[in-house]
Amino acid sequence: MAEAPRISFSPVTAPKPGRTLVVFCDDGLKFGRGATGALGPAATLVTRAAKAEQFTGKSGSVLQLIMPDGLTVDRLLVLGAGTVADLKSEDFVKLGGAVMGKLPKAGDATVVADLPAAGKGKDGVKDTGMNAEQAADLALGMLLRAYAFDQYKTKRKPDEKPAGKRSVTIATGDVAAARKAFAPREAIARGVLMARDLVNEPPNVLFPEEFARRTLALKKAGCTVEVLNMAALKKLGMGALLGVGQGSARESRVVVMRWDGGKKGEAPLAFIGKGVCFDTGGISIKPAAGMEDMKGDMAGAACVVGLMQALSSRKAKVNAVGVIGLVENMPDGNAQRPGDIVKSMSGQTIEIINTDAEGRLVLADVLWYTKEKYKPQFMVNLATLTGAIIVALGHEYAGLFSNNDELSERLTASGEATGELVWRMPLSAAFDKMIDSKFADMKNTGGSRAGGSITAAQFLQRFVDKTPWAHLDIAGTGMDSRQNEINKSWASGWGVRLLDRLVADFYER
Repeated sequence: MAEAPRISFSPVTAPKPGRTLVVFCDDGLKFGRGATGALGPAATLVTRAAKAEQFTGKSGSVLQLIMPDGLTVDRLLVLGAGTVADLKSEDFVKLGGAVMGKLPKAGDATVVADLPAAGKGKDGVKDTGMNAEQAADLALGMLLRAYAFDQYKTKRKPDEKPAGKRSVTIATGDVAAARKAFAPREAIARGVLMARDLVNEPPNVLFPEEFARRTLALKKAGCTVEVLNMAALKKLGMGALLGVGQGSARESRVVVMRWDGGKKGEAPLAFIGKGVCFDTGGISIKPAAGMEDMKGDMAGAACVVGLMQALSSRKAKVNAVGVIGLVENMPDGNAQRPGDIVKSMSGQTIEIINTDAEGRLVLADVLWYTKEKYKPQFMVNLATLTGAIIVALGHEYAGLFSNNDELSERLTASGEATGELVWRMPLSAAFDKMIDSKFADMKNTGGSRAGGSITAAQFLQRFVDKTPWAHLDIAGTGMDSRQNEINKSWASGWGVRLLDRLVADFYER
């Protein structure tokens, strides 16, 4: 993996020789006081170059000058931020990603965290350029954009060679405040990158036992980690989960991660993840084209691990439990068949209609286990559950299904704040009836393509009782098409920032 850049904060001073200097302007080509001071006599050169290049400071635009007169730096980058008054926290994260995308692969850079009227001083009036929170958001975006998963490449083209060591200094008006604001964001970034690593790993490397082993690293941050093996799962009666993995040579696992940063005895927040480390579809085998992407069918579990890493690393003042079901869905002679009936941990029986509708079987037992054992304040599960949600919402929104309006509203608000967007979908008795079975308590599909994401959610709802619950179908957001200003990786790490924000804004004391 690419080496993360070293990010530090310093006062705004004259730029040092040999560096790359980065400044921001608005869509009127105006600079803040700090940027103007850093440019010095080169400001006139920038104005002339901007006119020649028709650069106006439009959001996302870049003006580059090599060895600019009046400065000792090797390179000057001017990034347009657009209309400053419209900028939100997530926009500064994206700006940081845009900066990292334009920096050389090696070397030092100074980024002047400054814009005209981008922030307010403590008196609420004084213009301080970017405030400490916004400077920290820049740094977060840089860390997320710098990520690359390339350790399996042994032969590279010149432009694919690993980046050298990079050091980025963010020049800001309040260094101490920026450092303080960056500390939790750095923890969140570590969680996102951990999730990306897990999703990107090949399935011959990251199978259920190995995935479970890697979660033990969370102990360093203060998490308690418990791995439930096959004997424990059989004793608990997790027949739905075990049925999915019975065709694989790899044993299934359930991992329980606990972070106790809140009041002693207070009910935890619960996060549950689908971890199908590879999904062939089983006996209902998938088409060969694109099946390699099914190594990412554990993106929900990866998100939960990344979230627990973030919460424990930033010492969140909350009790949280993360539970993931890890299986491999393979089609050998012992594999589960369409027509089989399995008994879930809840005691409810399930007729298997399609063995490729396996994720909901895994989640059924893990949801029930979490509800019964931990009596949580709420449960949020994440799963790359249905292709139907991609048809409905594309790759920009995750599908949100819930039995609780307050939890749904809070998830929606957290999504808007982080850019990890969710869209609430319906649940109703009419859809629930579609999964009734002639031979068992329920069947694992609705029997048709109609409302496929909804019937999957209705299935999960049968295992939560009255516990406040939300299901996030992340089939369109967890991998593949989420490349943007802060991610150029196949795996997105989607959901870590969303859920961390949910916890921070609504549940921490």
